[in-house]
Amino acid sequence: MGELTFSIIKPDAVQNGKIGDILKMITDSGLKIKATKMIQLSRVQAEGFYAVHKERPFFGELVEYMISGPCVVSVLEGDNAIKRYRDLMGATNPADAEEGTIRKAFGASIEANACHGSDGPDTAAIEVPYFFSSLELVN
Repeated sequence: MGELTFSIIKPDAVQNGKIGDILKMITDSGLKIKATKMIQLSRVQAEGFYAVHKERPFFGELVEYMISGPCVVSVLEGDNAIKRYRDLMGATNPADAEEGTIRKAFGASIEANACHGSDGPDTAAIEVPYFFSSLELVN
């Protein structure tokens, strides 16, 4: 079994019909989708998920944005999956992202940047079970 990482296709990309395009980029990169589902985050879920940013000035806007529409959450697997998915996502600001990245292709702004991914093993270990039980992860 390879390393696991967590992915969110954010409300802007879902609203713009980019779920299939983004999932294809993920699988084309060699990462496997272990679990995926569409959800509508509640305020409590979004505040809990982004609790690490609670003291940051953008926290309120981030929560409002993340509850503004459905998201697609996934668990990805592969060798070095965390770094590989972060590279595939591209820079947080789509204007700074490299060609061929999800954010360059589909991101509109630093906030509406199409996707989220775990930034390290400790984060992935928290984010995956936040949305998925072990029964939902397919081998």
